[in-house]
Amino acid sequence: MREPDWKICSEEELWRYVAWHLEGEGIRSILVGGAVVAIYTKGLYRSGDLDMVPDDMGREGLERALAKIGFEPTSSRYFKHPECQHLFLEFPRGPVEIGEQYPVTPAEVSLEGRTIRLLSPTDSVKDRLAGYIHWKSRANFDQAVLICRSQQAHVDLEDVRKWCATEGGTEAFKELASRLGEEDGA
Repeated sequence: MREPDWKICSEEELWRYVAWHLEGEGIRSILVGGAVVAIYTKGLYRSGDLDMVPDDMGREGLERALAKIGFEPTSSRYFKHPECQHLFLEFPRGPVEIGEQYPVTPAEVSLEGRTIRLLSPTDSVKDRLAGYIHWKSRANFDQAVLICRSQQAHVDLEDVRKWCATEGGTEAFKELASRLGEEDGA
């Protein structure tokens, strides 16, 4: 796997490089959060960090694997590459959950003989709506709309509706559906 251009790489390029290398070291990870939004919206949204939830490899194994590709720890969860000033890595504890939804089955991407993982478009919409439902984050709602617009064929709105109902977010789903209807000219 070729190194990205550290000075200008996108969230997707950095994720592919890091996840591919971690997989080669026996560390499974799932990309979650804003970087997934950046990937699914083709850069319409920019995150600034990559939240990668690793399997239970332990801190030392993760540090060793990341050091092999030039990343240095800046705290207990954060890692930075000295040549990549615009993006950093964060490794929150797992397991991956979206509100009360567990387990979460990630989307898988085959890349040069390895499999790397990220939230599916549908689960990414739920993840962003969780921030809106529970913390009233309008930015998270807007990101959910962006994903729906960019990944229309890959977002299962019925699944999102059911999930919203279990999270106390029926009104959030109605707002989402209304917003998507307006944008479609309905």
